[in-house]
Amino acid sequence: MPRKTSTGRRAPRPPARPSSRKRAVTPAKMRDLIRRGKVPPHYAIAKSEGDAAVQAWIELLPEWQSARAKRVDAAATRAMRHVRKAVRWHGAWYGVPGGGWILAMASFRAHLKILFFDGASLAPPPPVPLAAPRQRALDLRETDVLDEARLARWLKQAIALPGWGEA
Repeated sequence: MPRKTSTGRRAPRPPARPSSRKRAVTPAKMRDLIRRGKVPPHYAIAKSEGDAAVQAWIELLPEWQSARAKRVDAAATRAMRHVRKAVRWHGAWYGVPGGGWILAMASFRAHLKILFFDGASLAPPPPVPLAAPRQRALDLRETDVLDEARLARWLKQAIALPGWGEA
């Protein structure tokens, strides 16, 4: 029997509880969101493994981000012997098999974020602190210059540290 208010009208239905499970976005829905400009084109690359997936992700970035991401990708490839690459959470991830994930790269509207999973242990640490205390990042904006020598030093240090998760 429906609940009634003091005026005799039907009481509004309480709001539905949100589902604890996220609904997966279908490939067709993702294509539509990209076409309408609701999400960036690099979101089209689904969670996947390997260099080809990362290269496809890089190619879909805005031009200035793509150029920088290619340089970061090349530096990571040179620094990490047997590097494992993947696309996770709409970003490029780099790790060492058996050593964990070392680095992730994400694209935002105004910058490219290069995240070191144990960046707080690097000397000097990357300048951007994150919510996770061990993580540090470098944000590259369009007018910034990438210091590839410093990036190479950070990568060399990061490889010697335990990575995050299983790469």
